Amino acid sequence: MEELIENRVANSGLITLDLADYFEKSELVSFDIRPWLFREIILREKDFREQVKNYDWSEFTDKIVCFTCSVDAIIPTWAYMLLGVSVQPFAKKYFFGSTQQIHELLYHEAISKIDFAQYQDARVIIKGCGDLPVPVNAYVEITAGLQPFAKSIMYGEACSNVPVYKKR
Repeated sequence: MEELIENRVANSGLITLDLADYFEKSELVSFDIRPWLFREIILREKDFREQVKNYDWSEFTDKIVCFTCSVDAIIPTWAYMLLGVSVQPFAKKYFFGSTQQIHELLYHEAISKIDFAQYQDARVIIKGCGDLPVPVNAYVEITAGLQPFAKSIMYGEACSNVPVYKKR
């Protein structure tokens, strides 16, 4: 008699959430204003405005842009606002901060749109490995969203996971 192979993972009722599915697919580029500073430390308003006016912002079409300054300089807030106004007709979105901060913000936006009630009494595994970088805050935030609803939350893979939460 032939023995049937049973897929216990498929029959377990576990739901796997892969945070990489919430990764923003648009290209994320950093725009450093350091080269536009006098001696790479001082922002001269007239020169800065001229640089902004003459720059070809179309290179950022459909991209997510994060404005930053890689040197320790005092940059007035209006300078970043001016950059935003200039890139807005082209960019998909724009922000101030490092690419890491922007990844965290984009994951926050995506996770905040999840209807966690759909996981009522579910056994959920939050996938831990993947090809895309997932910031730690995204794991913490999705756990916080799932906790009021899920029966249990685990981290990792179905074959080797770490229990994180179990409803009492």
